[in-house]
Amino acid sequence: MSGLRWGTSTAVAVAMLLGSLALTPVFLTSGWVVPVVLAVPAVTLSGALVRELDERWGRSSTVAAEVVAPVVQVLALLVVLTLVFAPGRALLGVLPTPSSVADLVGVLGSGFTEIREQATPAIPLDGLVALTTLLVGVLTLVVDLVAVGGRQPAAGGLALLVLCCVPVATTTGDVTLLVFLGPAAGLALLLWADQRLRLSGRQRSGPGAFAGTGVLPALRTGALAVLAGILLPVVVPTLAEGSFAAGLSTGSGSGPSSTGTSLDPQAALQGQLTQPDPIDLLRLETDVTDPSYLRAVALDQYSADGWGIGDLDATESTDTAGDLIPLADGVPSREVRARITAVEHDDRFLPLFSSVDQVTVEDADDGEWRVDPTSGTVFGRDGARTSGRTWDEVALEARPTVEQLAASPPLPGDDPVQQAFTALPELDPRVTSLVGQLTNAGQTPDQRVRAVFDFLTDRANGFVYSLSTAPGTTGDDLADFLELRRGYCEQYAGAMAVLVRAAGVPARVVLGYTPGQEQPDGSRLITSADAHAWVEVFYDGLGWVTFDPTPISATRAVDSPWAQRADAPTPEATAAPTAPTSAPAGPSAELDRDDAVVPLATPTADDGLPWGAVAAWGGGSLGVLALLAVPALARAAQRRRRLGTGAPGAVWDELLAVALDLGVPVRSTGTPRQLAADLVERVGPAAAPAVEALALALQGEVYAPPTAATGPTDLATPAGEVSRALRRGAPTRARVRARLLPPSTVADTRAWLGAHRPRRPHPA
Repeated sequence: MSGLRWGTSTAVAVAMLLGSLALTPVFLTSGWVVPVVLAVPAVTLSGALVRELDERWGRSSTVAAEVVAPVVQVLALLVVLTLVFAPGRALLGVLPTPSSVADLVGVLGSGFTEIREQATPAIPLDGLVALTTLLVGVLTLVVDLVAVGGRQPAAGGLALLVLCCVPVATTTGDVTLLVFLGPAAGLALLLWADQRLRLSGRQRSGPGAFAGTGVLPALRTGALAVLAGILLPVVVPTLAEGSFAAGLSTGSGSGPSSTGTSLDPQAALQGQLTQPDPIDLLRLETDVTDPSYLRAVALDQYSADGWGIGDLDATESTDTAGDLIPLADGVPSREVRARITAVEHDDRFLPLFSSVDQVTVEDADDGEWRVDPTSGTVFGRDGARTSGRTWDEVALEARPTVEQLAASPPLPGDDPVQQAFTALPELDPRVTSLVGQLTNAGQTPDQRVRAVFDFLTDRANGFVYSLSTAPGTTGDDLADFLELRRGYCEQYAGAMAVLVRAAGVPARVVLGYTPGQEQPDGSRLITSADAHAWVEVFYDGLGWVTFDPTPISATRAVDSPWAQRADAPTPEATAAPTAPTSAPAGPSAELDRDDAVVPLATPTADDGLPWGAVAAWGGGSLGVLALLAVPALARAAQRRRRLGTGAPGAVWDELLAVALDLGVPVRSTGTPRQLAADLVERVGPAAAPAVEALALALQGEVYAPPTAATGPTDLATPAGEVSRALRRGAPTRARVRARLLPPSTVADTRAWLGAHRPRRPHPA
């Protein structure tokens, strides 16, 4: 039995590695593959060795072996996890010690944080990969216990379902075919191992004893799983990808902090954002096809604790006739009209387009909503909130040209805006050194702003978007971000605003929302996943101008012609500007999580059929159908070959195969008369003459001299008559099975594989 156990253990290892392919769309890169490939064989090989030693010592199949094997397998998995994730304090870098185990627990603990903060496709950070390796390793251990210890490989296939559920539950959009193809192939292998074990338990001999019995059922099940992989994305609900935390709360007693329905005006550079399911916040109806950001609140105070909001001037009411936040003279602009409805939004700050001319909040009391012209913030007084409200806005959005920005002069040193919006605490020397490297006093304000903006947005500088930020070593959050170059939008915006201020140009951080996803009715749905932070820089004679340094995806980014990213395609390499395409209905939070892998400037999808996807899915569907048709085609070819020979023995083999396919009990051995008697009972008197004719021909072939000729020479006609009679008497289910998945083909395949299986020489 040793060979069977090793074979089953190998089947488990290969099946789990195939099943792990389902995790491919969960990660952004293949950094998770090596630990999993090490863990799976470590678990199965260690278990097989324990059982082999037990058998060699003469205690085959003892309970002790099945108790010791899991313990050894757990230790083997621990060794792999230690080697990959916590080798620093391990013995020889491999063997676990109490200190290395503590380090490993810390890595696994960080993985749970990364689960909350990352989203698919996730960056394969150590904690997340360690948890993934642990999951696959434990599942492998369970399958090994069931398949090898319990001798039930087919039951172990349930673990493959767990692997399939991970991408189905964590990705948006279509689920790739690989999610089901790998586990389906693994399931087919486990089913083959199951049949192999069952046959060995019956101690059968002769052709097919240890051969591929169950191969075709295994392939059938695998093919059905692949077919399910094509259909499941249509019906299986999926979770949204990682969002900007809906936990952005209203600080300072401004409202609920755990619902994600409002923004935190006390934003800080440190901290890690959680990732709850997106919440529908606002519905936007506007007369422009490319709406800009919706501003909620400006953060103009920077301290060692981060960015915060200053005092709001509550003297001016939105009831004023117009020109609430005026533009500077001569600035190009466009009029934007919008109607905004709070779905679940509940905040004291009113999200609006910039440069508000007029705003009317339905059912609002006189003076209930106020405007702070300095920060451009509209807010409620005396507990007024957005919940259940609808408001209309007319805005004059600034559209400055690159030439106007380049020509803007520096503000005088005693200008109130210059003094207020360049104020900074003492900065880390690394930060001031970086500013000195990027800018100099001889540059214009615009050149200094561009230098900082280009530094943060140039892919070559290694900045990536991540909801998970490793702890830094400088003791300063801003310096840590600039050193590690990994963070989320608040960190990007906060860092740029500080660097621009340090370069002597007024700047502030703004919190609000990207314009959301377009809906079938033309409106746009803004969710908590669309919460965002960006920068506004003050230009003399032009006012506040928007810059967004965060590498968010093209579906969320707002196009600012005056602030193109450093890694954006050159105008010569791009076509004329196109109107934004309609995004799929429903919330989405697609963020670029690793600039080294995900392009920041994603081309806009053009209209028309996605022929590449159509070809892929069509080809996959045809492949599945072809796989399902193999048994039926093989059976049809066999039928033609047998009847075409005209030999009585071949014709009788065909009739016996038809009986087996239909589930008709007919003895497989006996005299021609006995076989005929069995068939006559099934086909009835109408087809009895045809059965007798075939029996006479078979009897003549078996018993008559070679030169004698008995029975009819054309056997195809009576054989067809008997076959049709058998099918008429069989139930519909049996007839369908006989056509699509004939059992006789399975039996013939088993016999063929058994006859061609290499035999072990018997010991002398």
